[in-house]
Amino acid sequence: MSDRLDWNAKVVAEFRANEGRVGGNFEGAPLILLHNRGVKSGREYVNPLMYLPHDTEPDVIYIFATKGGAPTSPDWYRNLTAAGTGSVERGTETYEVTVHELTGAERDRVYAEQARRYPGFAEYERKTEGVRTIPVLELRRA
Repeated sequence: MSDRLDWNAKVVAEFRANEGRVGGNFEGAPLILLHNRGVKSGREYVNPLMYLPHDTEPDVIYIFATKGGAPTSPDWYRNLTAAGTGSVERGTETYEVTVHELTGAERDRVYAEQARRYPGFAEYERKTEGVRTIPVLELRRA
């Protein structure tokens, strides 16, 4: 198992054992487990991700395809946008979501708020400047 997959598996196990709470890098941060299917493989994947809750709509959250500031987007981003749906584990609840990619000023506003709250996101954006714009996805309870 690769280091990344091993790390993900540990975070997933900790999330599920502690009703959605984890320590380490994610301690105190809003975290979901994102479920999506591979476009080619059909295999289900589960990825822990930080999210930003919508200001007024509890059934809407935003996620960010940072891949730690890598020059390419993560596989889950391509799989999720191709399907248009997925599911999330949030706390002790699992539910289906629809996916909408934000663009322009709306994308910039949401990303800036996440970077304000969690400065690591500003660093990811700095790393990708001139290479790619980090996608922001709105997930809405289906």
